[in-house]
Amino acid sequence: MNRNALRGSLLLLLGAVIWGAAFVAQRAGMDHLQPFTFSGIRMLLGALVLWPVSLLTGKKRAAQAPPTPESRRVQRKAGLLCGIFLFFATSLQQVGLVYTGAGKAGFITALYVVLVPVAGLLLFRIHPGRIIWGGVALAVGALYLLCVPAGGFRIEGGDALLIGCAICFTGQILCVDRFAARVDGITLSRDEFLVTGVLSMIVALFTETVTREGVRGAMIPILYTGILSCGVGYTMQVLGQRDVSATVASLLMCMESVFAVLTGVIILGESMSGREAAGCVMMFIAVILAQVSPLIQGIAQRKTHRGGI
Repeated sequence: MNRNALRGSLLLLLGAVIWGAAFVAQRAGMDHLQPFTFSGIRMLLGALVLWPVSLLTGKKRAAQAPPTPESRRVQRKAGLLCGIFLFFATSLQQVGLVYTGAGKAGFITALYVVLVPVAGLLLFRIHPGRIIWGGVALAVGALYLLCVPAGGFRIEGGDALLIGCAICFTGQILCVDRFAARVDGITLSRDEFLVTGVLSMIVALFTETVTREGVRGAMIPILYTGILSCGVGYTMQVLGQRDVSATVASLLMCMESVFAVLTGVIILGESMSGREAAGCVMMFIAVILAQVSPLIQGIAQRKTHRGGI
């Protein structure tokens, strides 16, 4: 693995750590605010935090390569498309959680780990390789052990909404994959949150009751999810995906389920079952397979090349 790919993988893994811990904050925030209000405020906070940083990175990028009308158009298009996908993904997830348990919701949402390579193969003819497919299969098994209760999987009313959420997250990951190397990553994250936040607040104003007391009560969860989960975590995704394929990125991002369980143990004092421990081990193996896949493929190609000489 080259240095850039390693750096990208580490950024995505750190993002997964932040997102895993955010589950605790989101649960606390929902005690005071309704879904669209909470999502809208934290997304707008994430955009606000990134605004001065994006101005600085934009100036540096302009000094190296002055922007053209075409580059500005691509930058705006990237933020708009990624923001729309993120808005629908988070909205479908929040509404789906009303009808479906959090554990199974996490499992269905994270099925983007399967949908990303399938969509990449069908839309862009990108074949991730057998080792990555093996990692994907392991990750799905790990997610099942981590998220679905021992009683089994039952179809419920909100499951269709969560499947739509997984599809939208797949679109967001592929959208970032197509634009990350062509635009300023910080500005892309800022615009993505701005679009998502504005759309969420529009829906909230028509469907929910926003109160100052609710905002004050949810202030700490808002600060964590807005500054760290949005401002830092999603920016790490954008920057990390510059050097990592969409399929490998989806595997690394699925580690948030592992870190969510570990955070619950450390912060909330929850116990980890043998089933959850096995899921964590399987997920770690899936991620390791994703990381060593390029090395193994390179060795195989060299052997094939020598054999043909």
